[in-house]
Amino acid sequence: MSGLATQETNKNVDAFIDSIENASKQADARVIRSMMEEISGAPAKIWGDNFIVGFGKYTYQRKGSKQEYEWFKVGFAPRKSKITLYLMLDLKSEQELVSKLGKCKHGAGCLYINKLADIDQEVLKVMIKKSVNS
Repeated sequence: MSGLATQETNKNVDAFIDSIENASKQADARVIRSMMEEISGAPAKIWGDNFIVGFGKYTYQRKGSKQEYEWFKVGFAPRKSKITLYLMLDLKSEQELVSKLGKCKHGAGCLYINKLADIDQEVLKVMIKKSVNS
């Protein structure tokens, strides 16, 4: 099975989180990791060279392609400006949940937050569960 440039690796998740310079983002990354591990039942894995922390995986095919790809069910990436949360949900159809979440921006399947304190973590847990079960 071939895949995208972003694939599951054996890179050390703890070392990656420890390397986050911003102490607040590092603490948030630990909480998000714990939350996603607990809900997904899957261990944290580093995906690709962009250091996305992903949990679980599934196989899919792109429209018009017979090639199979692997991707994680939920994940996050603590970037310098924002923390990106990757959910396998169509957030456009989840506007009720998004509106309850708090201060965030979003794309089709990603949430962008400054810090966990800006959002309702219980709503985030519901979104993670929906993503894992989709």
